[in-house]
Amino acid sequence: MILAIIERIENVNKEEPFNYRYYLTKHYKDIFDKLNILLFPIVSDKNLEKVCEICDGLIVTGSCIDIPPHYYNEEPIPEKNYDIDEFKLDKAAIELFSSANKPILGICGGLQSINVCFGGSLNQKIENHNLKDALHTIKIKKQTFLSNTYNIEECIEVNSFHKQSIKKLANNFIVSAIAEDGTIEAIENGNIIAVQWHPEKMGDIIFFNNFIKTFFSKGSENSHNRIYVGV
Repeated sequence: MILAIIERIENVNKEEPFNYRYYLTKHYKDIFDKLNILLFPIVSDKNLEKVCEICDGLIVTGSCIDIPPHYYNEEPIPEKNYDIDEFKLDKAAIELFSSANKPILGICGGLQSINVCFGGSLNQKIENHNLKDALHTIKIKKQTFLSNTYNIEECIEVNSFHKQSIKKLANNFIVSAIAEDGTIEAIENGNIIAVQWHPEKMGDIIFFNNFIKTFFSKGSENSHNRIYVGV
């Protein structure tokens, strides 16, 4: 199995010859090595059709760079700098894999990209959710991918590194987890799953294994179980 995965721009301010580069954290390699899955890094929107043809699914990773708000019809707030646009690549990849009905997994900023791509919007600045390695409690909704993954319909603890969050939910998606303050922590629509935390950093192989088992196992009934959403 091959999964496409979007690499992120490391925007280092100090002027050095090799500071402006793309990266993928080692956590992903460690997780998918254990699952015997090959990752296909994406850094450009060139030849994405071929990438989609080769790969079985897509992972939209988190990023330190926020989505420019014109994509969801809002003006930037004064304290934000949107001089780098990573969403153009995210949007192109999400649209292609969605049109091909191939499973998509969004992590942290990837959740935000998926939400905006399908008609949602974001809170441009939030407080008290960039907790680094501290954990906080989220409540999982019943009969969702997450309740199936952890075999519970209650609460779990997750990390939190985000400074933006979902404001308006994407068309035809459901909320599958929320934080105690009401922040949306996970959304889903058929074979598109997205979470606001970083399960790869927690070494949560159960999460990723269930994503593979649910949407890629031979004879899986879930691989085509999606409400149509326009992009």
